[in-house]
This record gives sequence, structure tokens and C-alpha cells, in this order.
Amino acid sequence: MTRIAIIGGHGKVALHLSALLTAEGHAVTSFIRNPDHAADVAETGATPSVLDVENSTTAAIAGALQGHDAVVWSAGAGGGNPDRTYAVDREAAIRSMDAAAQAAVSRYVMVSYLGARKDHGVPSDHGFFAYAEAKAAADEYLRGTGLAWTILGPGALTDKPGTGRIDVNPSREGGTETSRSNAASVAAAVLDLPETAGRTIEFCDGTLPIAAALEP
Repeated sequence: MTRIAIIGGHGKVALHLSALLTAEGHAVTSFIRNPDHAADVAETGATPSVLDVENSTTAAIAGALQGHDAVVWSAGAGGGNPDRTYAVDREAAIRSMDAAAQAAVSRYVMVSYLGARKDHGVPSDHGFFAYAEAKAAADEYLRGTGLAWTILGPGALTDKPGTGRIDVNPSREGGTETSRSNAASVAAAVLDLPETAGRTIEFCDGTLPIAAALEP
């Protein structure tokens, strides 16, 4: 049994993921900001734990991660407020990476998005700009750590049923819809595949079974 920590445990991808992982026999701690969300998390089989990562120090996050084997970052400010977006999606995410290192949790999976990079091309006056900047900075920082990291870049997220089939490095012309269920399935799969460490995997709903699509 592996102990897995999910940061941002009440997000839709995270809820799918914790249900998958607990069904596989893993012990999951889902960190949430709002204690009112504890019951939803518990329904997935995960253990809810209140941790406001936006306002937590690196040491506090490291204490929470102690004893886990892997951490999945699936948190986000949800857009709308650039200052909070930077505070959560960049600053808190980076603190969680430093915390994982301090807690000797070497495996780290980042849920990012398809197209996240420094030259993302989002105009500075666009509502998505702060998120694009924050994710680019967090992903870049993660690549520079000594963690066994994997960065996931799902396309535009939907609530469609998961198919268990994806395309990796998709062409933007064909559409990049990605069900949250499929995104969670990819996260669960890479946690079982240590050879995916050091890879950035961009994907969307597609044609290949996930295991086959993730082969190098």
C-alpha cells in the first residue's frame, strides 16, 4: 500500500483521483481548505485533512506531507483574482515542492494544463494571463528540483464520462477536450509508473488506452 497526498482534494479531478487510488488499495490523504468539504472527500475513501496551502508555511506543509510516498498537486485558485492566482498556483505550489523535499517525499505529480510554458502566448490583458504565468513558473521550478516529478498537461477539461483512452501530444486543430475522469486516470497511472518521472505529458481524450499512450 502506498500513501498518497493530494493537495486540492475537493477539486473535480482530485475527487475522481482519490476514488481511483483508494479502490486500488492506496491510502490517500486529501488536503482541503474548507472543512465543509470533508464529507465529499471521505465519500471517495480518502482521509480529508484541512490545510490552507495558500497561507501555510513550507514547514507546515512539510509536516503534513510527512510519511507519504507521493504527492499530487491538483489545487488551484479558480481564476478571477490575479493576486490569489499567483499566491496559490505559483507561490503555494512552489512551497509544496520545497515541502515535499523537506519531508523526503520524492515523487511529485503536478496537474498543469495543455500548453503551459513560459511562452504561452496569452495576452497580458486576458483573464487567463495570471494563471498561465503562475503555472509556467511553478512547472519550471518543479523541473529544477531534485524531485521525481511528472507534469501532466490535460486539455480543456469537461465532465464527460471517462473513456480510459487518450492521445499524447495532441494537435490543437483536432480539439483538446479532456474529461476530468480521464485526467484523474492518467494521474493514477503515472503514480504506478516510476519511469514517467522527468516527463511532461500533454494529452487529451483520444484513441489509445492510457497505459499504451504513456509508453515512452
